[in-house]
Amino acid sequence: MSTTESLAAALADGPVVLDGGMSNQLASAGHDLSDALWSARLLADEPEAVTAAHLAYFEAGADVAITASYQATFEGFARRGIGRERAAELLALSVECARTAAGRAPGAPRPRWVAASVGPYGAMLADGSEYRGRYGLSVAELERFHRPRLEVLASAAPDVLALETIPDSDEAEALLRAVRGLGVPAWVSYSAAGGRTRAGQPLEDAFALAARADEVIAVGVNCCTPEDADHAVSVAARVTDKPVVVYPNSGERWDARARAWAGEPTFSASRVTGWRDAGARLIGGCCRVGPEAIASVTGTLRGA
Repeated sequence: MSTTESLAAALADGPVVLDGGMSNQLASAGHDLSDALWSARLLADEPEAVTAAHLAYFEAGADVAITASYQATFEGFARRGIGRERAAELLALSVECARTAAGRAPGAPRPRWVAASVGPYGAMLADGSEYRGRYGLSVAELERFHRPRLEVLASAAPDVLALETIPDSDEAEALLRAVRGLGVPAWVSYSAAGGRTRAGQPLEDAFALAARADEVIAVGVNCCTPEDADHAVSVAARVTDKPVVVYPNSGERWDARARAWAGEPTFSASRVTGWRDAGARLIGGCCRVGPEAIASVTGTLRGA
């Protein structure tokens, strides 16, 4: 773990800027992400591309890089013929790529942190079920799935574990069990719609699970629309009394039939002050939010 100021301590002082979407930054650099491993494929095939994507966000002013391990699992790598030992090396490499980018970025007035991404079970399935939840697995089964890669990621010494895009409070409960005793703090962020998790549970109930976890330093949402984020931030702050994490997508929607993004982006720096005033302390973007948007977030939060 970094020897600089802890992320939890920084959150007590004020807002911290997260990066934007890893996949859109890699795609804009010409990389094919159609593989079931998504951006995690490049950990095996071209890790320098991952480092370059992190660097672009640090140069835009981000304080925190979220690793390319969202879709990186032992099971997913095994389908590509990658054995368990090599898969563990690639998980650790995701943290190393982000740390390398932090070291290459120009000097900053504050530390830079690395968040090891832990996506939901559905991300491994690569069938869109991470936006539905309700996989038919028990909490204990989900805990057994998540714990091994959490152990590997924690051993790579990130500053925080990003338990992200969680569609279901059952999976959040499993993840919260799985992080106990690892010695690395975590944040919990749900994928939400209309004031509920993607699986349909009220956000109040979902956030309350994380409120009771000592390991959790922030609670909130990601990979939802900016409009849904507006509501979720205030709910998370009220229910948990913890710093809120928020990094929605651009507001565009994916048209699966046309295999293209549709609609206009609604992510804007003007929303950032509202999130901050409602209790958000970790603020950035997810899918389709690139370095230019993160630079605007940085400028807004720092008064530039």
